[in-house]
Amino acid sequence: MKWKNQLSFKVYGDYGLFTDPLTKMGGEKMTYQVPTYQALKGITESIYWKPSIMYYIDEVRIMHSIQMESKGIRPMKYNDSSASDLAYYTYLKNPCYEVKVHFEFNPYRPDLKGDWNEDKHFQILKRAIKAGGRRDIFLGTRECQGYVEPVKFGEAAGHYDDYEGELHFGTMVHGLSYPDETGKNELTARLWQPVMEKGIIKFIRPEECTFVRPLRPMQPKAFEQSSFESVEDLFDSLELEERL
Repeated sequence: MKWKNQLSFKVYGDYGLFTDPLTKMGGEKMTYQVPTYQALKGITESIYWKPSIMYYIDEVRIMHSIQMESKGIRPMKYNDSSASDLAYYTYLKNPCYEVKVHFEFNPYRPDLKGDWNEDKHFQILKRAIKAGGRRDIFLGTRECQGYVEPVKFGEAAGHYDDYEGELHFGTMVHGLSYPDETGKNELTARLWQPVMEKGIIKFIRPEECTFVRPLRPMQPKAFEQSSFESVEDLFDSLELEERL
């Protein structure tokens, strides 16, 4: 194991919608075939998050066959909340993924060094996964409820375990780079070209993406250590809950 705080979890649900932004221009949505790095990072942050740490998604394992289902949706009309329109959204059906992730301390937030306790963050994250997350889990969009549980990566059988060759998914969104994670006062979008082998996609790190497009200027969100519960206090409160 390259990272000593690396761990794995399974996330699944009835439907998923990891929207391809190219399909949103006409008012309809179509999912990517596989989840994006940013979506999996968001799921991990819903399990447990602090501004002092940054999650890195190392691998995702596609457990079920990739299937899609279209549904008729009545979204509100643009600039007219009193009227509805008809659109078709295409969802992933019965998605299930094993995710391998680790965290690092945010080097652009030295003011939060008081919250840099790797072991306690790791223990809290493990407990949060076991509890199903500290916040609601969604597979891409809010209407796609997700569920999380601990798993040993690669132990269970997956649909693509015996697939010979590679599956290429073309150019996809990798994720968004925010100022508090890059040290630059701008929001940028990252693109990449994922390849799946035997059901596993290995992600490159955000700084390794070569297709990067600036979106707009943005200032980092301000956090003070006094504005959130320290990792020591949170860990102690969880320890007390377990003893009661």
